[in-house]
Amino acid sequence: MRNLDTGTDLFDPRTGMESEFTRGSVSASTDADFAFAFNDSNFSDRQLRIEIMGDPLENRADNEGCTSICNSIADWARHRKRRREDIKKDTVVDLTSCAEEQILNGNQPDMDDCGGCENPDEEAVAMIEESPSGDEAANSNDSNWSMDCSTVVRVKTLHISSPILAAKSPFFYKLFSNGMRESEQRHVTLRINASEEAALMELLNFMYSNTVSVTTAPALLDVLMAADKFEVASCMRYCSRLLRTMPMTPESALLYLELPSSVLMADAVQPLTDTAKQYLASRYKDITKFQEEVMALPLAGVEAILSSDDLQVPSEDAVYDFVLKWARAQYSKLEERRDVLGARLARFIRFPYMTCRKLKKVLTCNDFDHEIASKLVLEALFFKAEAPHRQRVLAAEESATLNRRFVERAYKYRPVKVVEFELPRQQCVVYLDLKREECANLFPSGRVYSQAFHLGGQGFFLSAHCNMDQQSSFHCFGLFLGMQEKGSVTFAVDYEFAARSKPTEEFVSKYKGNYTFTGGKAVGYRNLFAIPWTSFMAEDSLYFINGVLHLRAELTIRH
Repeated sequence: MRNLDTGTDLFDPRTGMESEFTRGSVSASTDADFAFAFNDSNFSDRQLRIEIMGDPLENRADNEGCTSICNSIADWARHRKRRREDIKKDTVVDLTSCAEEQILNGNQPDMDDCGGCENPDEEAVAMIEESPSGDEAANSNDSNWSMDCSTVVRVKTLHISSPILAAKSPFFYKLFSNGMRESEQRHVTLRINASEEAALMELLNFMYSNTVSVTTAPALLDVLMAADKFEVASCMRYCSRLLRTMPMTPESALLYLELPSSVLMADAVQPLTDTAKQYLASRYKDITKFQEEVMALPLAGVEAILSSDDLQVPSEDAVYDFVLKWARAQYSKLEERRDVLGARLARFIRFPYMTCRKLKKVLTCNDFDHEIASKLVLEALFFKAEAPHRQRVLAAEESATLNRRFVERAYKYRPVKVVEFELPRQQCVVYLDLKREECANLFPSGRVYSQAFHLGGQGFFLSAHCNMDQQSSFHCFGLFLGMQEKGSVTFAVDYEFAARSKPTEEFVSKYKGNYTFTGGKAVGYRNLFAIPWTSFMAEDSLYFINGVLHLRAELTIRH
């Protein structure tokens, strides 16, 4: 028997359920099938009276039978949102009603006489969805249900087996074993909204048969919500797994990420929310391509996208700019914006990979709390100052966490490290590392750009190419230095390219030159290593050290 505090079933080993699904079975687990005992008095020790309340008039048309009339996940989402906003979902558990009851729906047999019951007029015990479940809730006498807004429109009575329900649900286990005299009574009453009826019936059937009959996403979501409410973890896992097999859309993915917090925190739902996050991250990995769509996404969707390592952005500076733009569009009030940025979004911005120029702007940005901004920038600068092996260790330690702030994304523009000097001459030393795979992807005519760096107030960049040599006889590796276009400014620069080389693994100068730049121009060497591409990429290449090509460029302003 498992500990009920874990929220798992007594009869439903999770590994059993997963192995069944792995084999393509529709069965929820390897549990025995008790479907034959469902609502059968011969195999039951209690009766469950389900009082179905009418939804408020303004929502009744939308709510009744939604799982059968909703044509899309978007319809279900709108319906659910209205339901959460307009209806207080209460479940009344009546353990003391003992008089003979009249059954209002003709599909059920007459209820047996409830002989031997006491205190038939005692007030029903209310269990509010938001309240703690179990003993504490079952013993509460406070009810927030208002009979003025809803009335019982029909009643269903089922024969139930308390061992089966208790084994599947801590809710029912505590209900039937709370140590009170009521736990010995044969009648239990649940009060639900009409919109929850179909889902509850599916849930009760699942607790006997380990399967559900519904096959649409909206209906499965209703059952999942009911399973959360009545703490049937195996049903939550079952519905979650079925939903993951259905085609994902932006609407459904966002809906899964915006389920009530009690559902989102459940272990059974984590695989579904992870799949939704992966879908959004993959669909919107090029945020510039879907800018309007991404700007309209809610917070949960933006968080999912920003958590991805494969986000296709020029640099982390672009991520920071996007987050600010989105936050300003979604939250017009400064205090709300600061709260969202500081508490929710800042952890998804990888500040250690932002340029120092942009980090300076973070410190003066009014949208961030100054104390939070200072801490983020200081952490980023300490990371930049670490030795490369220490940076790799930090990134590895962070790889399993949510924010992954030390993990480098697949930027369009490769990050560089820059050391700047003002005296005796204005000079900067730029370090660019390229992985072997990145270089291999350049063949036959690709190029990769570095992030911008600055010297004398002007922006420069490096670009690595796979190109033909001067005589167009073979492919080779080229390295170029360019100046960002800014009007008609001219700039005279001495430059030198170097690369680490085996066996010493020290930087060896490969090319020196000087050039007077104008905006948008670039200069460099088509065959930096004076060897064909095949030799450069060979397993015994002198220039890849532990799978990384280490390049260095020194720039000095000429006077």
